[in-house]
Amino acid sequence: MPTLSESAIADLLLPYLPDPPATLLPQLSIYLDLLLKWNARTNLTAIRDPEEIVRRHFGESLFAARHLSLGNLESPTLDPGSITLLDFGSGAGFPGLPIALLRPDVQVTLAESQNKKAAFLREAIRTLNVATVEVWAARAETMPANRQFRIVTLRAVDNMEAARSAATVRIVPSGLLAILTTVQQAPSGGRFLPLPNSQSGILHLQTF
Repeated sequence: MPTLSESAIADLLLPYLPDPPATLLPQLSIYLDLLLKWNARTNLTAIRDPEEIVRRHFGESLFAARHLSLGNLESPTLDPGSITLLDFGSGAGFPGLPIALLRPDVQVTLAESQNKKAAFLREAIRTLNVATVEVWAARAETMPANRQFRIVTLRAVDNMEAARSAATVRIVPSGLLAILTTVQQAPSGGRFLPLPNSQSGILHLQTF
């Protein structure tokens, strides 16, 4: 039996994604069970409660996915599959993997230098059968200089200034930096959207 039913997941996601595609909920159910299984033996996330994982990890990631179009990324001149995203320090896949599940038109690279977390990401991609996602099992800073992306995401970083500086060099001209952070940690400039069910959490969007 899955940890949470698909209807329970949909109810928890309602503030973040009011009308999820029918294909998304089974994938999130599988992702949740896999995450809990791995988290029992390796520290992927400090959040252990399944409902809180759905809200904080899945919900906030999918909220970000809904609002990527604010960065003028829906241009009719863009070829399908030409929208690329780098999830900088992906951890257990947030926000990059839920974005990939909701937005199959986006080619996602999950950069994660910790071996156990990178192994989990590979297993999640294999289990979910997501063809649009790859894992960069090293620090994002070690990528070749010519690897740049239309979107770069950041979430739960320790040193916001250093991470933002390293992330911006990976963004193509007119590309988007999307940061899930707090009002207190947010960089200046850009625009922000308050995260549902959060006192200070925001999605900060800035075009370069």
